[in-house]
Formats: sequence, structure tokens, C-alpha cells
Amino acid sequence: MDKFVITGGTRLTGEVSISGAKNAAIAIIPAVILSEGVCRIENVPNITDVTAITRILQDMGAVIRSVNKSTLEIDSRPIRSYVASYELARHMRASYYLLGALLGRFSHAVVTMPGGCDFGVRPIDQHLKGFSALGASYKLENGMVDVYSDQLVGSNIYMDVVTVGATVNTMLAAVRAKGTTVIENAAKEPHIVDLANFLNTMGADVRGAGTDVIKINGVEHLHGCTYSIIPDQIEAGTYMVAAAATGGDVTVGNVIPKHLESISAKLEEMGVEVEEYDDAVRVRRTKPLNKCNIKTMPHPGFPTDMQPQIAVLLSIARGTSIINEGIWDNRFRYVEELRRMGAQISVDGKVAVVEGIDHLTAAPVKATDLRAGAAMLIAAMCAHGVSSVEDIQHIERGYENVEEKFRALGADIRRVHVEETPSVARAV
Repeated sequence: MDKFVITGGTRLTGEVSISGAKNAAIAIIPAVILSEGVCRIENVPNITDVTAITRILQDMGAVIRSVNKSTLEIDSRPIRSYVASYELARHMRASYYLLGALLGRFSHAVVTMPGGCDFGVRPIDQHLKGFSALGASYKLENGMVDVYSDQLVGSNIYMDVVTVGATVNTMLAAVRAKGTTVIENAAKEPHIVDLANFLNTMGADVRGAGTDVIKINGVEHLHGCTYSIIPDQIEAGTYMVAAAATGGDVTVGNVIPKHLESISAKLEEMGVEVEEYDDAVRVRRTKPLNKCNIKTMPHPGFPTDMQPQIAVLLSIARGTSIINEGIWDNRFRYVEELRRMGAQISVDGKVAVVEGIDHLTAAPVKATDLRAGAAMLIAAMCAHGVSSVEDIQHIERGYENVEEKFRALGADIRRVHVEETPSVARAV
């Protein structure tokens, strides 16, 4: 296994280019199952979650060709099975998007319960509610979700809570259903809009994505297409926070600034300069950070996936800040790692109180999940001394070439291979 070793104290400067959005890619790639032709997907991030979902499709029979490092051609026509491999699918949350795609194509889907980062229960009740409204039945057996229908028929569906996953899955199942489907209280995230645009490029009729009401007129056939995935909002936000944490000056390119508004607003509230361009933002900090209160909310609110990173920034800001986690029950597991570095953070349920200190001190830490891992990298870069970050496989689920990108900005970061200690055999 590998770890990152980071010497802190270097200002990040220069330019970084953002990759395609992880959360869009892991919804769009399963959506190709619905197509009756070859789809060419561009701006695909080179991350392990994408590798995992493409491997599942290949296992099911899809023909996938890598055109270049960020472009895939996927032919899903050879897929004959509606069952996803348990071993391949059980480690990633996005495997549940196969339910909607397979149900839309075969009227039957068998997929494992979702895995991924462990920071709270991932109920799929709203997914199943959407499928049921479309006329499907389901059963849960041996950790697998089995959904089936004689024919999917459009319906009006009200989501009890705003949920990206259930919105995506219902969209996937509904695009080839008979009649019209209306999803109310739908999620509005940028990757929901990106998925809708991709489906429409294949010939679907999806309207209203980006609002809380999505209307889908079912079609019989979807064709192949060429489509480019949007830039990753969370990757961009991570580099923005890293620039602020190190007192740096970084231009974050290949972004859609509007997608970053909630992040930019909080950075500016803390005294960080954020300058917007057509497809880039420049982040610069020249003075001490101010305290700030954060509440994570569904889009367009402050994203939960940026909460650990902003916590690092608040830990070195002047004064007391409060973080309210409005999405997940257990997203503060990383706090214990930050405390190793001297952070003064207390947690009560879904609320964290952050007492700002002068600086963090280097320590060995680990990535407890994807975004917490990114937070540990930022913490190590602004800490005094040499830190190590372990369990970096979490980070590589969602960040492409993270070591190279940070090094290009001046960070002192290197990957070190660590030999795993073999277990000692018990004497007989």
C-alpha cells in the first residue's frame, strides 16, 4: 500500500486544471446501458470509481475502448445480463445507478446494496419508491436488490427528501418508460443537469433538470452520441481551499464558476480573494482568515462534499466557527485526525465547533473517506513539519493525479510505498 508524505509550509501558486466531474461520470456511464448505439464520453476523470463502474459494465458484456486518457467509447449493445457482479459492485455507492439503467432497458435489475464511503446509512427507500411508482416490484435478498416490472409506466413521484441518488435512478428508469413521469422535490445538483443533458443527447426528452421539478416524456429508443462531462465542482473547491489554507495564489482552470458560487462566497466571507473568469477562478489569500459558520445543504447550498476541506480552513481561522452538517449523520469522523495535528474541534451530533488556532502541527494521519482524505492533504500542506497521510485509496476514488497536480503548484508531496506487515502465524 502507499501513503503520501508531505512537508508543510509552502504557499501553493500557479495554475491547476480540473478534471471531469466524478459524480457526473458515475451516473452517465451506467446510463449508456440505455443506448442502442455507441457512446463516446469525453472529459472522463481517471479515478478508481470510474475504473470500477467501467469494469462492471465490461463484466456484463459491454465493449469499452479507451480513445485517450479522458475519452471512452462504450458499446452496451452486447450486454445481455441484468445482474451486476456482487464482488465488483459492492465497494462503490454509485453501483446503485445500475438499478435504474438496467430496469429501464431490461425491465429487470439485480444489484448489490450500495457501498462507498462509510459516514452514515445510505437508505435506498426513495429509489425504490420511484421504481414502484413506475410500476416495478422489488425484493431484497442476500444483500442484493432485485427490481422487476412487466412494463414501466410514467407517474408523478414526490421525493420525501431531496436525494441525488434517487433522482438519478428515477430519471434513468423513466426515460424509456411509457408516458410521462414528473419528479417533484428533485435534486438540483450540476451533475443532475449533466445527466439530463446526456440523456437528451441520446434522444431522451428530459425537462426541468436543475429545478425541483423534472418532467420526462418516455421514448422507445435512445441512440449513441458524443458527450463531454462537466468539470468537477468538488475537485475545484478542494484546490480553492488548499490555496487559501497555504496563503497561496492559485488559478483553478477548466471550471464553471457558477457551480462554485457557494464555495466562493464562504471563502470571501473568510477574507480570501476570489476572482472569476469565464472558465476559471483565481484564489488568493494575503491576510489572516476570519471565522465563518457553515451549514451543508443540497445544491445550491454549501456542498457536504466540501465540509471536511473547509473545516481545515476554519481550524486556522481567527475566532470560533460552527459547522452544521445538514446531509449525513456521521461525516465528522475525520475530526479525530485533525485533532492529531492540534486542531481544536468539538463535535456534538451533526454540529462541530471549531476554535481557530495559529497553525497546525505535522502528524501521521489517515484518510477516513474520500473528502476527508482531501482534507488531510490540505491540513498537511499548511501544517508545520512533515506529515504522512495513509489509506490514500480513498482519495484516488475521486481525485485524478492529485499528487502531480499539487506538486505542480509547489507542494512538497511524494508517494511512498509501505510494505504491509504480514500477520504472525499462530504456533500449533
